[in-house]
Amino acid sequence: MIKKIKILLADDQALFREGLHTLLSVQTGFEVIGEASNGEEALRLVAQNRPDVVLMDMRMPVMNGAVATRRLKESFPDCRVIALTTFDDDEYVFEALRAGAVGYLLKDVSSEKLFEAIRTAARGDYFLQPSITAKVVSEFARLAPNKKGNASPLEDPLSTRELEVLKLVATGANNKEIAATLIIAEGTVKNHLTSILSKLQARDRMQAAIKAKERGII
Repeated sequence: MIKKIKILLADDQALFREGLHTLLSVQTGFEVIGEASNGEEALRLVAQNRPDVVLMDMRMPVMNGAVATRRLKESFPDCRVIALTTFDDDEYVFEALRAGAVGYLLKDVSSEKLFEAIRTAARGDYFLQPSITAKVVSEFARLAPNKKGNASPLEDPLSTRELEVLKLVATGANNKEIAATLIIAEGTVKNHLTSILSKLQARDRMQAAIKAKERGII
C-alpha cells in the first residue's frame, strides 16, 4: 500500500481552506490531516499530527506564515513547507525561502502544478513557479560573493546537453517540460540532472542553478 502524503493547510480564509481540502482529499496519495487559520495554530497542529507537507499562507493574523515557517523548521526540520499565497512580491518570496520554505506558489496555480509541488516537496526538493524560480536564482547569485573571476573550473565539466538542461532548470522548467523542449525522454533528463548535481556538488536542482549562476556557467 502506497504511503499517503500527510498535508496540513494553514490559511485564514475558511472558504479557501475548505475548497483546497476537498480538492486534495479526492486525490490518490494525499491525506489532509488538519486546517489552521493562523501560524500559531499551524505550529500546534504540526506538533500534534506531524504532517509531511504544510501549505502555508504568508499573511495570516496572530502569527504570519514566515514566522510560523521559521519556528516550524527549527522544531520539525523534516516537515516541508510550501508557501501558497496571492503575493509574488520579492519581499514575500525571499522571506518565505529564508524561513525554510521549499516551495512558493501563487493561489492561481493549476491543480496539476499544486499536486506536483506537494509530491516534490515531500521528497525534499524545491518547487517554484517559473517566474519565481528565475527571480530566486538571479537574486541569490547577485547576493553571493562574486566568484566568476576566481572560481576554479569544475573538475568534471558539464557537457553541452547538461548545460542545456541546467539553463532550463534555471527558468523553472520541470523534467517533463525540459524533455519536451530538448526532445529527449524524461528518464534522460533525470540522468542528466543526477550528473549535474554530482559535478556541481549541489543537493538539489535549485542549488545547482544558483551555483552555476555564481560561477558564470549559465
